[in-house]
Amino acid sequence: MNRNLLAMRHLDVDDIQYLLAMAQMHKDNVEAGDYPAPPSVRRSVGLLFFENSTRTRVSFEKACHYLGYQPVNFSGDGSSMSKGETLRDTIFTLKHERLDALVMRHRSSGAANLAAEYFGGPTVNAGDGQHEHPTQALSDALTVLSRKGQIEGLNVAIVGDILHSRVARSDAWIFSKLGAHVRFVGPNTLVPSVMSGLPGSVHYDLKEGLDGADVVICLRLQRERMKGPHLSSSREYTKLYQVNRAALRVANPEAIVMHPGPMNRGVELDDATADGPQCAVLEQVTNGIFVRMAALQWALGDDRGDA
Repeated sequence: MNRNLLAMRHLDVDDIQYLLAMAQMHKDNVEAGDYPAPPSVRRSVGLLFFENSTRTRVSFEKACHYLGYQPVNFSGDGSSMSKGETLRDTIFTLKHERLDALVMRHRSSGAANLAAEYFGGPTVNAGDGQHEHPTQALSDALTVLSRKGQIEGLNVAIVGDILHSRVARSDAWIFSKLGAHVRFVGPNTLVPSVMSGLPGSVHYDLKEGLDGADVVICLRLQRERMKGPHLSSSREYTKLYQVNRAALRVANPEAIVMHPGPMNRGVELDDATADGPQCAVLEQVTNGIFVRMAALQWALGDDRGDA
């Protein structure tokens, strides 16, 4: 059965747990040198990225490699959209190029839903505007499970530019659905005035938001999405909201620090924290491969090595 993975908001707990279990299975097998058996039918996966990406794009390519799928790369600059073709016509073209699945990143919120409608086959959202980034949330959840052994009951603080972050939205949904207590921490200019039903409490003071936190997820300041004076200066933001040793004193002593990347060192977190034992950023990167393996198999209805 083919499926779309477009948002954590609409995914039920059973599917989330299944995807995480499948990702962990792939991680264990690949690290042991045991790759999935070749598929009986060769699948082609279109990777359509209209925004720059390193971690997400490469991990989807690597996921395809491990699964025996054929990745077919597209970019906005290298496609006919740079000549004026609409997104709708581009997706219809890819559909008739006989691709089996589509992975798309786009600057517009809701673009992944439109792509799924036009493509008519398995579609995975690799990030759409300020909406969601579901596979990053799966990677973050797998990382917490690897470090903490559980998610239920943990205090998860998401710190920074909540307003413009699709990761914040997906993370809030996955962690709350799995039983964690979510906190949004940041200046009032970077926290939505209406939280649109997002699960979690809002804190404008960093110390208050990090008090007793088990997981601290830092977010990049997305200046490319900011319209208007959201910040007086980066220096002021760093002074009030940087995650560093001093800020972490009020968190759980065993707290882990995460960041979806790319990091702005010296702004969202300092070097000592980014390079310290509490930091799980590189584990997030590695885990991104395995959750995207699970996401592609789940979307395509490929039950090889079913978890």
